[in-house]
Amino acid sequence: MTTPQLPTARWRKSSHSTNNGNCVEIATGTGWAAIRDSKNPDGGALLLGPTQYRNFLRSLKNS
Repeated sequence: MTTPQLPTARWRKSSHSTNNGNCVEIATGTGWAAIRDSKNPDGGALLLGPTQYRNFLRSLKNS
């Protein structure tokens, strides 16, 4: 997987985010997805490939 240009990525908050500060943001590109804590955007991001991202979403839906 090629490392994406995260500094220029277009981040968006989860549609399930609430006003209590428990939010995540996601950015996607060709062949990658990145997830970060919206309270700490400079704290790093979890970088996933397409299969990993699908499995991550599936596990959230099943929990």
